[in-house]
Amino acid sequence: MTSSDLLPIPADRICIALDTADPDQAAATARLLAPYVGWFKVGVTLFAGAGLRAVEAVASAGGHVFLDLKLHDIPAQVKGAVSAASDLGVGLLTVHAAGGPSMLAAAAEGRRNGLAVVAVTVLTSLSADEWARVCPGSSPEESVARLTDLAVAAGLDGVVLSPREVAATRARVPREFKLVTPGIRPVDGAMDDQARTGTPRGALADGADILVIGRPVTHAADPVAAIRAIRGLA
Repeated sequence: MTSSDLLPIPADRICIALDTADPDQAAATARLLAPYVGWFKVGVTLFAGAGLRAVEAVASAGGHVFLDLKLHDIPAQVKGAVSAASDLGVGLLTVHAAGGPSMLAAAAEGRRNGLAVVAVTVLTSLSADEWARVCPGSSPEESVARLTDLAVAAGLDGVVLSPREVAATRARVPREFKLVTPGIRPVDGAMDDQARTGTPRGALADGADILVIGRPVTHAADPVAAIRAIRGLA
């Protein structure tokens, strides 16, 4: 154990996933946890349930908003969607790296107002065996490396990847390139439907910038106690 292992994890390195369709519930959770974290994720469930109201409700509770829509369409559509999202006051937006070089470049061109666009590589719910059915002959690690290279070349701001690929990816990208890491589970935490996971401090030590944590906190009997324990607050 090093001295850094004893220090609390900074709030701005933590993003809570608000995976509910109810914007009022999402906002209440955000207000409860805002003193302890820097980011809140509005994903497809919440956005489909409430649209822009969800973004506004979460933003009003405090913290930065990570809009996780995984945009995957023709370049013109993605550029337009990224441009529109730039006016929502969100800090991060996802596109899907599998959209290819032209789509990723269009996403980079659509950014405005300080919005950072990050590309999703291989979902953390996919095991190596499942990925082999999607992309025969390629492991998740190989695919993450290849998709990350596309995102860097397109001028995007970062990628979303599992904790297992963070160390190798950090070694191949510029330091300012953001590594956003879902699949975070406390030691001995339940896996749920995640396949490629890691611990909070392990992911940070490997070079992750933002840890996305959902059910280990939001489904806990005491969410505040759960996030305080994860961050290492006394």
